[in-house]
Amino acid sequence: MTIYFYTPHEQPYGRFSNFSRHGVDLDGVWWPTTEHYFQAQKFAGTSCADRIREVSSPKQAADMGRSHEMPLRADWEQMKDEVMLKAVQRKFELHPEIRKVLLSTGEEELVENAPGDYYWGCGADGSGRNQLGKTLMQVRATLRQSVGSAAKG
Repeated sequence: MTIYFYTPHEQPYGRFSNFSRHGVDLDGVWWPTTEHYFQAQKFAGTSCADRIREVSSPKQAADMGRSHEMPLRADWEQMKDEVMLKAVQRKFELHPEIRKVLLSTGEEELVENAPGDYYWGCGADGSGRNQLGKTLMQVRATLRQSVGSAAKG
């Protein structure tokens, strides 16, 4: 069975969305959502990154990150998957209630059902890369290993 998620209010899998209100502490500061962190990293080290961190909603953070107000960091295309993995990993490390939901998905395929996103989601026709789903499955495998290691230790 494939598990689809998209909006953060869908239970129980909407919490897999980067818009879910599960903050993370990364790079020495608190980020309200992983979306805030991800969008800000496009402009790491600039005042734009700080402004993104401070907005009240993940939608505002996404809009700012996509606005082309400032040029993206030169290595963004090479770094974006790593940045996403770092954020998602931290989110599920910090929040045991959603970690439990992620681990409960077993080996099921996780798909971000984002009709307008052919990179992070599956796109309108299902042909998208689903990179966020793949990232979540990678985090799930890592968490499962660490839980297994802890049980053996």
